[in-house]
Amino acid sequence: MRAEYVGSSGRLYHNYHPGLNGESVDLRAFQLINFNTARRCDARGQFLPANAPPPPRAEKALDDWTPYRNRLEFELADFLFTHAEMPARKIDTLLDIWATSLIGLGGQPLFTNHTDLYRVIDSTRIGDVKWDNFTIRYTGEEQGSERAPWMSDGYEVWYRDPREVIHGILASSEFTDKLDLVPYREYDVSSDQRRWQDFMSGDWAWAQADRILHDDPTTAGATLVPIILGSDKTTISVATGQTDYYPLYLSIGNVRNTLRRAHRNAVVLIAFLAMPKTTREHANTPAFRKFKRQLFHSSLTRILSSISRPMKVPEVVLFGDNYYRRVIYSLAAYIADYEEQVLLSCIVRNWCPKCLGHRDNLDEGALRRSREHCDTIIEEFELRQAWDSYGIVGDIVPFTNDFPRADIHEMLSPDILHQLIKGGFKDHLVEWVEQYLIHVHGRVEAEKILDEIDRRIAAVAPFTGLRRFPQGRHFKQWTGDDSKGLMKVYIAAIKGLVPKDMVRTFRAFLEFCYLVRQNVITEQTLTEIDGTLRRFHLFREVFRNAGVIESFSLPRQHAMKHYHYLIRQFGAPNGLCSSITESKHIKAVKRPYRRTNRFQALGQILLINQRLNKLTAARADFAGRGMLNGTCLSQAFEVLASYEEESGEVIDDQMAVDAHVSLAHRYQRARARNVGALATELGVLDLAHLLRHFLQSQLYPNDLRDPEDIPYQECPVYEGRICVYNSACSTFFAPSDLSGIHGMRREHIRSCPMWRNAGPHFDCIFIVTDPQAEGMRGLDVARVLCFFSFKYQGTFYPCAVIHWFDCVGEGPDEATGMWIVRPGYRTRNLRNIAVVHIDTIYRATHLIPVYATHNIDSRDIKPHCSYDMFHSFYVNKYADHHVFEIAF
Repeated sequence: MRAEYVGSSGRLYHNYHPGLNGESVDLRAFQLINFNTARRCDARGQFLPANAPPPPRAEKALDDWTPYRNRLEFELADFLFTHAEMPARKIDTLLDIWATSLIGLGGQPLFTNHTDLYRVIDSTRIGDVKWDNFTIRYTGEEQGSERAPWMSDGYEVWYRDPREVIHGILASSEFTDKLDLVPYREYDVSSDQRRWQDFMSGDWAWAQADRILHDDPTTAGATLVPIILGSDKTTISVATGQTDYYPLYLSIGNVRNTLRRAHRNAVVLIAFLAMPKTTREHANTPAFRKFKRQLFHSSLTRILSSISRPMKVPEVVLFGDNYYRRVIYSLAAYIADYEEQVLLSCIVRNWCPKCLGHRDNLDEGALRRSREHCDTIIEEFELRQAWDSYGIVGDIVPFTNDFPRADIHEMLSPDILHQLIKGGFKDHLVEWVEQYLIHVHGRVEAEKILDEIDRRIAAVAPFTGLRRFPQGRHFKQWTGDDSKGLMKVYIAAIKGLVPKDMVRTFRAFLEFCYLVRQNVITEQTLTEIDGTLRRFHLFREVFRNAGVIESFSLPRQHAMKHYHYLIRQFGAPNGLCSSITESKHIKAVKRPYRRTNRFQALGQILLINQRLNKLTAARADFAGRGMLNGTCLSQAFEVLASYEEESGEVIDDQMAVDAHVSLAHRYQRARARNVGALATELGVLDLAHLLRHFLQSQLYPNDLRDPEDIPYQECPVYEGRICVYNSACSTFFAPSDLSGIHGMRREHIRSCPMWRNAGPHFDCIFIVTDPQAEGMRGLDVARVLCFFSFKYQGTFYPCAVIHWFDCVGEGPDEATGMWIVRPGYRTRNLRNIAVVHIDTIYRATHLIPVYATHNIDSRDIKPHCSYDMFHSFYVNKYADHHVFEIAF
C-alpha cells in the first residue's frame, strides 16, 4: 500500500489501493510519483514508464476554431442557442437586422439564418454521441380470449451509447485534474481519523478493486471507472394535458462530488425510457404490472449492453491529459427515490430495498439484502411465500443480473432529498404536528395554532438563500426547495406550541440531516450521526404516545439506519442525492421541452440536447487550449493593436483563506458624506468617539489597553470625507452548500435603509473574536447598521458600524440546539455600538425570534422589522450547512 500527502495544509494523506493503483513504480522514486494519476499506457494498451511523456498526437492550432470560422462565430452560436435559448424565428429576425445594418458597409452577418447556425453547430464533431432507439414488444402468452391493447403496442426507447458517453467524460479537458482514478482511504494526520468525501474514498471502490483483481490478476494497473446511474419520472406540463418523460442519467464515480453537484457536464442524459399505458380495464391487471416492471429492467440491460464486455476485460481509453489508460467498468450506484428503488430492487412496496427487515417492523435489526440471497429465496420458495415473507417480487429479473459484480441492493444510494427532506420532514414530522394539534385541541383550536405557526414563519427576517413564506406553510404544491426552506425556520416557529419532546424530535432529525449533508464526513461525524439517530428514535415516541401514529415502520424514515453504512461505502451522500438528477431535469428535459413546438416533442428534445452537448464540449476544448481568455471585445482590441504578449491564465483554484469580505463596488452618493451626518442618519450620536477608538486600535495594535478604556480625547481624530455603502460581499469556503467546484460560496450582507421598497434591511453577522476557540465560543453576533470607508494618513479603512448582541446562557438551548442572543446595551438605554474593520467579519448569520417569550401579535410583524420587534433570538444554525458547521 502506498501513501501520499494531499492538499496544501499537509494535514491529510491518502492510502492508495495496492492493486488497482494504476502504477508500478520503484519505491525509491516515491516522492516524485502522484499515485492518483493511474498507470498510463499507449494506444495499444502497453504500459508506459512512470515519467514517460504522453503519446504524440496531432496538435490543434491555437487559431483552429473548427467548425467555426473564429471566436466571434462560436460565441454568438453559444450565446443564442445555450444562454438566450432564442427561437428560430427570433434568430432570423436578429440576423436580418444585423444584415441590414451591414449593407452600407459591405459586410455580412456571421450566419445567414437559423438554418445556417444549426448546420454549423451540428457539424461539431467533439461531444457528438448519436441518439439511437429500439422498440420492445410483449412476447409472453396471451391471457384470456381477448388480447389486451398493450400486448400489441411497441414501446420505443431512445438512448445514447453509455460507453461513448463515458469516453467523452474521461477525455474532457474540463475534468482533467478533477478525477480520482485510484481507490483511496483518506486520513487526517492530526486526529488519525478516516475521512469520507468523494466516491473513490469509500469502501465500495476499494472492495471492488479487490474483487476485480481476485477474479482476474491480469487487470492489475487498470483504472476502475464506477458507473453511477439515476432515473426518475418527471412531469413537464399539466395545464395543457399531462406530459411525462422518463429520463435516465449517467455519471462516473471518479468525478468528485463538488463537480457532480455544480451542474457541470459530469451528469449526462443517456436515455428516455418507455412509459407503457393502457386502458383502465387492463391498467391494474397482474400481467400489465409485471410487463411494466420487466420492460424497465430489459430496457436498462439493452442500453448498458455496450459496457458489459469492458466490465470483464479492460479497454484502452484516452483521457483529458492526453494519456491512454486501461479502463475496467463496474456498476456502482443508482440514484433513485423510494418508488424507483422498489422497482429497481424488485421488492414489494413498504419493504426496505436495502435490508430484510419485515415491513411491519422495519427498524428491527436485520441482515442486508444481496443478489445471492434473493436468488436463493426465489429458487427455494414459491412466489407467494417470497412475496409475503421476504417482500421479493420473484417473477422479475433485475437488470443487474446481466452484468458481472453488479448487485442492485448494494447499488442503491442514500437519497437525502426524498428520504429525509420530503419524506421524514415534510410528509412525516410536519404532518404529525398538525395531526397532534387536531387530536389534542380539536380542529377549530388547532387551526388557530397552525395560523400562529404560519404567522411566525412569515415574520422571519430575510436572509441570503432563505426561501420566503409570506403565507406560512399553506400551499398545495410542495417542491424540494419548499421543504428545505421550511426546515430552516420551522423548529423555532413551533417552540412553545407543542410539547418539548416534539421540539427535541425535530432538533435530532435536523441535526441528522445536516450532518449527513456535510461535504466531508469523519469518524467523529459518524459517531455524531449515530447519536442523533438514537435521540430521534427516543424522542419521536412522543407522537406514538399522543396517539398520532401507531407504527414507525416507514421505509423512508427507516432508511436513516442505513446512512452510516452507505457513507462508508460511497462517501458523502451529497454526491449521490436525487436533487442532482432533479436539477438535471430542468436543464436536459424541461427547458428543452419549452423550446419545442409541442408536436412530437421528444425528437426535438433529443436534438436540442445533442446541440447543447456539442457546444459545451467545444467550449471546454477551446478553453483547454487557452483560446477563450478575456472577452471577444478585448481579444479583438489585442489583435488590432498587434499585441503579441501571452494571455494570462484563467485561475479557478481553491482560495487560500476561509473567508474574505469586501465592500460593494459603488458607494451611495445620496447618503451621508461625513461622520457627523452619518451619526445623525444612524441615530448614533457618539459615532465620532467610536471612530476615534477604532483608529486607536488600528494604529496602535500592540497597545494592550482596551481602546474603549482610553479617553477619546487621546485617540486620533478623523473629520474628513466618508463613503457609505449599502452592502458588502462575503466569500467563504462552504463546500457542503451549493458552491463552486472548489467549494467557494459568495453572499451579500445588506445594510440599507430601504430594500426593494419593502422597508429597511440590516443583516446580522458573525464576527471572529477568538480565532482559537471553536464554534460560537469564538464568534460573536452583531447587526450591521452601516458599511462605510475612509482614508486616514494614506491608508484605506473599510469599516462597519455594528450593534453587538450578547449570548444568553453558557450554551445552546437544549430543546432546539440553537444559541440564544439578545441586543447588547452598555447601560439601560444605550446600545452597545462599535466600529469594526470588515476583516473581522466572517459572514452573515440569520436570527429567528424566540416567539414563546414574547407577548407580541405576530400578525403585526413584517419580515423587515423582525429584528426590531423582539428582544431575544435564536442563532439559526439551520440557515445553511456552513452555519450548522460553525454555530455549535
